[in-house]
Amino acid sequence: MRVTILAALFLFISCSEKPQTEVEQWEAQAENITIIRDDFGVPHIYGKTDADAVFGLLYAQCEDDFNRVEQNYIWATGRLAEVEGEDALYSDLRAKLFMTEEEARANYENSPEWLKELCDAFADGINYYLHTHPEIEPKLFTRFEPWMPMYFSEGSIGGDIERISTRKIKSFYESGMELPEMEALQLKKEEEMAEPQGSNGIAISGDLTESGNAMLLINPHTSFYFRGEVHVVSEEGLNAYGAVTWGQFFVYQGFNEKTGWMHTSTYTDVMDEFKETIVKNDGKLFYQYGEELKPVDSSSVTLTYKDGDSMKERTFPMYSTHHGPITHQVGGQWTASAMMWEPVKALEQSYIRTKQDGYDGFREMMDIRTNSSNNTVYADAEGNIAYFHGNFVPKRDTIFDYTEPVDGSNPKTDWQGLHTVDENILVLNPENGWIQNCNSTPYTSALEFSPKREDYPNYMSVDQENFRGIHAIELLTGRSGYTLDELIELAHDPYLPAFEALIPGLVKAYDENPNPELEEAIDVLRNWDYTTSEESIAMTLAHYYGTIFWTSALTGKMKTRPTQLELFNNNEKWMSSERRVELFKQVLDNLESDFGTWKMPWGEVNRYQRLNGDIRQAFDDDKPSIPIGFASGRWGALAAYGARYSNNTKKIYGTRGNSFVAAVEFGDKVKAKTMLAGGQSGDPESPHFNDQAQRYADMEFKDAAYYKEDVLKRAEVTYSPGEKY
Repeated sequence: MRVTILAALFLFISCSEKPQTEVEQWEAQAENITIIRDDFGVPHIYGKTDADAVFGLLYAQCEDDFNRVEQNYIWATGRLAEVEGEDALYSDLRAKLFMTEEEARANYENSPEWLKELCDAFADGINYYLHTHPEIEPKLFTRFEPWMPMYFSEGSIGGDIERISTRKIKSFYESGMELPEMEALQLKKEEEMAEPQGSNGIAISGDLTESGNAMLLINPHTSFYFRGEVHVVSEEGLNAYGAVTWGQFFVYQGFNEKTGWMHTSTYTDVMDEFKETIVKNDGKLFYQYGEELKPVDSSSVTLTYKDGDSMKERTFPMYSTHHGPITHQVGGQWTASAMMWEPVKALEQSYIRTKQDGYDGFREMMDIRTNSSNNTVYADAEGNIAYFHGNFVPKRDTIFDYTEPVDGSNPKTDWQGLHTVDENILVLNPENGWIQNCNSTPYTSALEFSPKREDYPNYMSVDQENFRGIHAIELLTGRSGYTLDELIELAHDPYLPAFEALIPGLVKAYDENPNPELEEAIDVLRNWDYTTSEESIAMTLAHYYGTIFWTSALTGKMKTRPTQLELFNNNEKWMSSERRVELFKQVLDNLESDFGTWKMPWGEVNRYQRLNGDIRQAFDDDKPSIPIGFASGRWGALAAYGARYSNNTKKIYGTRGNSFVAAVEFGDKVKAKTMLAGGQSGDPESPHFNDQAQRYADMEFKDAAYYKEDVLKRAEVTYSPGEKY
């Protein structure tokens, strides 16, 4: 009897000690988590469970850059106009067309239990950060919810949804009209003129490395500070290191002890447009589908937007068919946009990817088929290297041209399920010993061992090469004995193949139309070896000439446009010699106007500057900056350094390109060297705000501390969430 009473008393005490309030629950979970910041501020998060690790990961991300964590969810959930005003309404409407908050909540509720636990931990980690940091003033969200990751599930820079034009949505939902032809052509030109997005992925077999171990280059070209560097570990098998998009709970591009994965933007056709034939009957809308009329799904959404110091609302209708939401008109017909939208499966795949320990498991994970906007370059400790071109590829009837909108009333145009991973373009352990993808065609990914174009339907990939791909192939061919440092050196090779194609045509044009005022500058280019450096005056001349040639050659009225490769390789066809010389004179005049001389070393013009943590930072020629010898990926630079030109400055300031970079070697133990543009923190007061900037310019990578003993040797501070950092 006494034993029974004692047991009951112990049970009562245990129950009374169980956390009762939400804050007590957060505090209890925080005790299971340790965050170790190394000497570069990289957070190494250790949790007992995966959910603990996710809680700690989001808490650490908020410490580093809550501004970007919040901004990503303001955008993704369709509430941007509440912060930025009426101009953002159509970004918000686009988000709501694909998923309402009610649908996001339902997706969360229907998720497997393990995923719900991670989503709960995501929200709890951020909310505990806000609770323990009352000085933080969110722009919008004072509380995060576990359904929010459903909106932001795949990891790319905005994913497929950003490819749907908000200008076209606005034209349709404001006036019921099609975007005017000239505006559509201008939109296309603006897209082509924008700094190239994308990434480089290179995998090298152990047959070609000094150690005999496979290597992987992880080289995304995102906007600077778009992803942080993290290491997240649990006692349930998670041990992933790499780049995490702010606000997501999985390592997007990175490695664990046994496998590594790098994503590059794909040319696989993953989105289609279906022109619908709309019929009105008794005041209701229907669309033709074969011999039947099907009802158009109609609803409305009320969006809030900031107007000065007040908030206003606008209500929009929303229409959709089984093909997807109606987003615009084409040829006078309502047009639905179809794309991958399976947020639960996408989140599952994104997280499961990080815990694979070999090719078989990784290959099985890929069969979830929701990594829609990316190719994947892969390497592992077993010595495998692989390339998956795309992951979500709908089956289509090849009699239709899906590069253009198709007739939605014809059932034969419907997607017929998805291609399996084996049916997709796949390269595994090619005999040449390396794989590269630089957003270029997969049909040159492994020399003669590349996939063959004729073996796949035409929608699998655009057969299009670019100058980065050409550069990578030239560097990789016939080379062996790689070390990690040599892989890093290869990734920063200064040669620019675009200018070897373009500049001789300019020199020839000058020789045909000599002008003494230009002779000295032309001779600088005549004697140039087409490599970039901080000291190179030729690089400055070539950059400005290449830019003005590119923008002048593609007029807004051109419906059929050459690729950059076609344009540069055949520049005499597209522009007269007189016009090219005239453009070069304009370059010299502009340089002299801006700087007093055209003899400007590239590093004096091309700069790195980080003044504050703003998402869109202003630049200032009168404030400190450092010279950068890298160049735009448009010219074939593997170490891409792209700029924004609407700064009101005379110098160029980098905004995208090499951001997080890692070179990884797999073996008995994994080794890696990494680099971030700037630093880990978005806080200008942090010592890790800009501590990697000069190292970035000098290509001085840091060793990644992966194993616990190495992390402890480099520990700067150790704490649990809620404790002072």
